[in-house]
Amino acid sequence: MPAVAPASGPRSVAMRATLAGTAVSVLLILAIVFGSRLLQDFDSALLPYAVATVFLAFGVAYRYTVWISSPGARRLFGQGWRSLFSAANFRRAPTALPKMIATYLGFQKFLGARSHARWGAHQLIFWGCILAAAITFPLTWGWFTFTSGSGSGPGYEMRIWGFKVLGFDSLSVVGWLMFHGLDIAAVLVIPGASYFLWRRMKDRGAITGQRFAYDLVPLIALIVISVTGLLLTFSSIFLHGGGYQFLAVLHMVSVVFTLIYIPFGKFFHIVQRPAAVGMQLFKYTARQDEQVFPCKRCGQPIDTAPYVENLQGTMRDLKLDFDAWAQYCPRCKRVLRGTAYLSHVKKGFK
Repeated sequence: MPAVAPASGPRSVAMRATLAGTAVSVLLILAIVFGSRLLQDFDSALLPYAVATVFLAFGVAYRYTVWISSPGARRLFGQGWRSLFSAANFRRAPTALPKMIATYLGFQKFLGARSHARWGAHQLIFWGCILAAAITFPLTWGWFTFTSGSGSGPGYEMRIWGFKVLGFDSLSVVGWLMFHGLDIAAVLVIPGASYFLWRRMKDRGAITGQRFAYDLVPLIALIVISVTGLLLTFSSIFLHGGGYQFLAVLHMVSVVFTLIYIPFGKFFHIVQRPAAVGMQLFKYTARQDEQVFPCKRCGQPIDTAPYVENLQGTMRDLKLDFDAWAQYCPRCKRVLRGTAYLSHVKKGFK
């Protein structure tokens, strides 16, 4: 009889990931249909963008399911969610979660420790993409609409799911910001992506390990999207629509490609990063309780005791036979390896 694949094998994981991706895609399609009032507010010209977001939803759910199916990620994911919903943690440190969301997700202070220039460039890309996504996705899905009673302005109404939210004059500052939000996002993204692209071309350390499809294509895609978006505005204002159709197609292709690429390339870390907040909270609350694990050899603190125990459990799940090494600090690990080499390997050459 043929061998039966274990329930936790690759085939089972792929099946769960496919079901998760399909479920999320169907939910998004339903949200588009009902959010646009049965497609009444849906702009058919934006159909390629909407289809790309459905593929994006499937890809993100698929890869996320595969990611958290591995023993290490599953343990960290579980610990993170338990920390997020722990009433004891909230009582112990009520401001910890919003502070970590602001510093770890929003301002990404951990990047500043590496390089202020990289931090600044990353902030430009991050906030530019957040702004672009906040505008593009609801418009693409027909959730946001801008309507004018006269048909050509200057008075406009912004509606969400058919309900009026804001009325504004298109010639006012608010109106300018409303209609040029994507241009502002492009102006933020271009210098940030250009810096990282320049660094990828010049920095020897970055060049050594970079891959074109993984490291360079995302940056090029961001620049192409931003530049073509600005050129669309330039064409409509200064060229009376000259070349607008070609630029619109080029912009659409670049956006659709990037949306489909996100789950399977470097941009996937955007989806992974929020899960790390729970793990940071898990470590932070343990430190508040002074649950620090000392190195077994030198006594210096390694990390929180729950985190070390979690790491050892992951090693056992992966059937690695060196989980005891998690009890030593990096320096003592090097010393112990050197001592073992001198005692066992070099000794054999005498």
